[in-house]
Amino acid sequence: MATVNPGLLPSNHLLLPDNSFPKLLPTHKSPTFPSKFNFETSPSRRNHGFKPSSVLSTQINPFSQSVPIPENAKDYTNQVPRMLNKVDDWLSLLNHFDKTRNLPYDCKPIHAYFTKLGKMESDNLVRNKIAMYYLKRQGLLDDARKLFDEMPERTLPLCAALIGSYSKSEKWQELFEVLGLMVDDGMLPNKYLVPTILKACSAVKLLRSGKMVHGYVVRKELAADTFVGNALIDLYANCGDLRYSRSVFDVMQERDVVSWTTLVSAYMGAGLLEEAEHVFDSMQLNGVKPDVISWNALISGFAQNGEIQLAILSLEEMQEKGLKPRVTSWNGIISGCVDNGYFEDALDVFSEMLRFPHNPNVVTIVSILTACAGLKALNLGKTIHGYAIKSDLYRNICVDGSLVDMYSKCGRNDYAEKVFIEIETKNTAVWNEMIAAYANAGEMEAALGLLKSMQNDGLKPDKITYNTLLAGYARNGKKNEAYALLSDMNQMDMKLNLVSFNVLISGFQQSGLSREALKLFRILQLPSNNGFIDEKLFVSAQPNTVTTTGALAACADLNLLCQGKEIHGYVLKNDFEPNIFVSSALVDMYAKCHDIGSAIKIFRKIEDKNTVAWNSLVAGHIYNSQPEEALKLFHKMLSEGAEPSSITMMILLLACGEMGALYVGRQLHSYVVKHNLDELHNKLLTSLIDMYAKFNCISDAKLVFDFIVNKDLGTWNSMISAYSINGMAKNAIALFQQMEILGIVPDNKTFVALLTACSRDGLVDEGWKYFNSMMKNYGIFADLEHYNCMVGNMGTAGLLDEALDLIERMPHVPDASIWDTLLQACRVHSNTIIEQRAAKALFELERNNVTSS
Repeated sequence: MATVNPGLLPSNHLLLPDNSFPKLLPTHKSPTFPSKFNFETSPSRRNHGFKPSSVLSTQINPFSQSVPIPENAKDYTNQVPRMLNKVDDWLSLLNHFDKTRNLPYDCKPIHAYFTKLGKMESDNLVRNKIAMYYLKRQGLLDDARKLFDEMPERTLPLCAALIGSYSKSEKWQELFEVLGLMVDDGMLPNKYLVPTILKACSAVKLLRSGKMVHGYVVRKELAADTFVGNALIDLYANCGDLRYSRSVFDVMQERDVVSWTTLVSAYMGAGLLEEAEHVFDSMQLNGVKPDVISWNALISGFAQNGEIQLAILSLEEMQEKGLKPRVTSWNGIISGCVDNGYFEDALDVFSEMLRFPHNPNVVTIVSILTACAGLKALNLGKTIHGYAIKSDLYRNICVDGSLVDMYSKCGRNDYAEKVFIEIETKNTAVWNEMIAAYANAGEMEAALGLLKSMQNDGLKPDKITYNTLLAGYARNGKKNEAYALLSDMNQMDMKLNLVSFNVLISGFQQSGLSREALKLFRILQLPSNNGFIDEKLFVSAQPNTVTTTGALAACADLNLLCQGKEIHGYVLKNDFEPNIFVSSALVDMYAKCHDIGSAIKIFRKIEDKNTVAWNSLVAGHIYNSQPEEALKLFHKMLSEGAEPSSITMMILLLACGEMGALYVGRQLHSYVVKHNLDELHNKLLTSLIDMYAKFNCISDAKLVFDFIVNKDLGTWNSMISAYSINGMAKNAIALFQQMEILGIVPDNKTFVALLTACSRDGLVDEGWKYFNSMMKNYGIFADLEHYNCMVGNMGTAGLLDEALDLIERMPHVPDASIWDTLLQACRVHSNTIIEQRAAKALFELERNNVTSS
């Protein structure tokens, strides 16, 4: 895997030790201003060299030479009213403020004074001027709108300015409201305003409304304007109608570099890379020189479509043409890598970027943190966190949200909480990140507590919030709670979308509730007949590729070949088979339903096979007891240039264990090391430990264990289990004690491995010691598997009466496995009385199973 050399980061980064958390550096205190002027409402003024000691310049107002400007802020309320007696004087002062732009005044004192004079009701010019002044100041958009709504007469420039402000703030609903009021007042948009309106239609994908504006453009003969044409190209492209985009482009009388760039972006967005490249070349042939934005459209387009190498080549060509890449150029490639799951490539590009004189910006940091989350690269993530603090990017809400996400996905919710608590102004997205962190960890009570806190903080949860909670409940097998939340969403008049059902189907399947997942799939297919939810609150939608993939996985879990074939028919009907994830799910379903022939047929039809598709069939051969075929397929995979993943190797190591092929297992281990597949992937290394343990190569297993730097609980459990199955109970106990000293909290699997080790060596006292410590020290309730270990332990020692007494006293209904364990022990020690009891219990269980089936 690629590594980022911290030395390449700008000199003000922080390199953090493994167990440290980035500390927030003390910030410089802002100057203290008189509170009544509320200067801090506009943070941008801090960058204009403003000094508290000279609030107003002594410069003479160029618009009214007779009006002197006050020397300081405290003179404002005393001097200005006496000096300015005419409305013209006040307007001149406002004009002066507009021109200088470095004064701390908001317009509220002047607004208040005009209101006191009664000018706000009688003078429309004054009202419009003050409203325009509000619009030019950050944070005063709501004040401008309030004044706008109070005006009996509005002007076109004011309407256009308010619409422009809403566009910059991406407040599309408010933008359309003002547009409606403007039209109601008899004012129509001109060629300067039309592009903004088209931009709004594009942003919210209002194709029908956009076409109406296009009709207006034609009627008013505004189509010749290049800016209008560019906006139309973008509108149709963003709404998925490339034919209209190209048509608008072709009839444009004059095309500038923006026109060509917009069309390149349109084709890239649709995945038509060759067409985009052709347009880019045609632009140069037509004498239009691509600028940095044009090159960025080409570069990021390749990257977003997964063509990272083409993106890098384009970046190099851009430099050969004499244009220096900007941070945005590098960000386009890094973001594309991350969006396609190429996290290691993202780090490679980031490392290369650091060799240029470009400091990473917010977009860079967010993308790299996402890559760190995907790779679970905690230490690199902490280093990036330190850089963000030193570079004053830490208070950016996007960076903060990405830090929460990174720490939670790296298993450090404690760090995520620290970041979250330090965020002063939290938005819905950040709350959602923290809720997701708890939900993903299975801490649903904590997630619900955050939901309530979010509401108490005055923020309204959105669909992402509720879908995150639904996914958490489903993945943890909490069916009733998930449906209760779904009912709450109904009562809140929140229309349920397909995503809500997709997360439930996927979550139920992952938690073993596959029948429930299939039930929901059927509900989606026939929403009008299900009676499950209020139809008015459900956005009717047929299952998509994500839904279908989850349903096929459920059929695979349950070995439901007939239902799987029905879903396959639905896939064919809706032309889902070309989707690589659907076709891979079909391969997996047929293989697990023991129809390996159909699985192979589906696999052969896949045109662009990715690693997921190959893994599905490799695993299918192993599932059908064909390990040799799995290894043959692996060799074919390599010969066709496909790159195995860590999951591929884990599947093949399992095949080696079943075949008894230690030599092949060692070859696979060499491949893993050679191709760096072992970096940051503890599960793969754990599979190697398991493989060596099956071949009684305990020293090799221990070497792999010692090689792992950041051992997780699964790694420790695997090594304890390796000692256990090789009859090395003392080593297993010693490793468990070492684990406790390091503060690693064991789980139920740890104790299964430990109790099994004690059972194999007949260590009854040690077995009872650890059995009792489960609940006493760690709050873990013993399940049937733990009781089975204890029965086996006492059975090995010949304590058959005690073993039977434990079975009769345990808080679980004994299953066949536990009676069989006792039966085998009775046969070893020739205890016919208890043997008959165990055999009778087994017979009753088998008879009940036959009856129920």
